[in-house]
Amino acid sequence: KTKANIQAAVPTADTTAVVAAPPVDTAKKEEVAVDSFPIQKIKPSLRPDESVETTLLRERTPLAYEHLRADDAVYRQRIWREIDTREKINQTFTYAANEDNGNQRFISIILQTLQDSTKGITAFSSIDDRFTTPMTKAEIIKGVVGDPVEVPDYDSLGNLIGTKKKNNDINLDSFYKFHIKEEVVFDKESSRLFWRILGIAPVKNIYNSQGLYLGESELFWVYYPDMRPIFASYEVYNGKNFGSRMSWDDLFESRMFSGRIIKCSMDNPTDQAIKNIKTLEDNKMLQLFEGEAIKQKIFTYEQDQWSY
Repeated sequence: KTKANIQAAVPTADTTAVVAAPPVDTAKKEEVAVDSFPIQKIKPSLRPDESVETTLLRERTPLAYEHLRADDAVYRQRIWREIDTREKINQTFTYAANEDNGNQRFISIILQTLQDSTKGITAFSSIDDRFTTPMTKAEIIKGVVGDPVEVPDYDSLGNLIGTKKKNNDINLDSFYKFHIKEEVVFDKESSRLFWRILGIAPVKNIYNSQGLYLGESELFWVYYPDMRPIFASYEVYNGKNFGSRMSWDDLFESRMFSGRIIKCSMDNPTDQAIKNIKTLEDNKMLQLFEGEAIKQKIFTYEQDQWSY
């Protein structure tokens, strides 16, 4: 028998599991949030704020898609649309009321969903529209409000003591355009045309430091099938009758919106958007007509499948 001195092991920190937060310069009071979206928090009502019971309606789940076999899909096209909420038919996207589940603007619904980590919705970078690069909350916030700006910092006597960084204010009404990626499929087994939305991307206007408009940019993409349970729990504003309000999932599946075609896989071997076609670059009206022509081609194909 031998005696050995056994010393307790010293625990070591797992440096790969925890990433330290960046230090905050307290001298300049740079307190820029990177884990919370700059959207207004809506207080829930402490009493029933409606005369009918709608709890079950808000807990509904969307119907599963009908399975489409690849062998039965005799016609498939990819289509990208732009929804402009300033059009009268799309004004429901900008409904600005506050309810227990938050603000009812469509952009606010998406941001609230991404803010809540328990819902498991991922935003993907707009470097492509194939959902390849997930984004963090900090990256989303930077895209929504831009880089923090330095503003003067004064003491209680009004003396300038330095500068501090502050996030820009967010105006939800400034997000009035959305891009939708979808696929149209003609299924020979059921003899009908299916429209399946794949992704939705909010569009942001880009300005330089002098306030000059530079163009538009997609903020991020969300995968539409992942968002369907969320959309089913939010109701769409109906100014004519509150008793017949549909869910957002119903609105998209019923095609109760208007969007112009901005890109299509039909006769497009270079994978170019309509606005980048050389003969259409400087003419918005011709771009609109080209999108309407694509829509007519799809309609004509569907009608030609019928025989009388």
